[in-house]
Amino acid sequence: MGTRFPYGTFLVNASGCFLVGLVMTILSERTHLSPTYRYLIYLIPIGFIGGYTTFSTFEYEALRAIQDGQFTIGLLNIVLSVLVGFLMVWTGAIVGKAVV
Repeated sequence: MGTRFPYGTFLVNASGCFLVGLVMTILSERTHLSPTYRYLIYLIPIGFIGGYTTFSTFEYEALRAIQDGQFTIGLLNIVLSVLVGFLMVWTGAIVGKAVV
């Protein structure tokens, strides 16, 4: 893939997915609020972690790769980002449960 694949964006988003899974699992296990109020506590980590990740950059880089004729790179970026992102959220949730 050389330098065409957006490694930096991919790694930031994957690590952000892990953090969301970890932090949200720990918060949901340690706070016993009703679902109505639970989301108020979630706003802070979602905001900070959401600010750390780069979804719009990911989308732009995928679009540019496809527009530049790099269909394989663009589609690989999309597929890997979604699959690895999900696996990282899941892994973060598993680690969060182990911590609690």
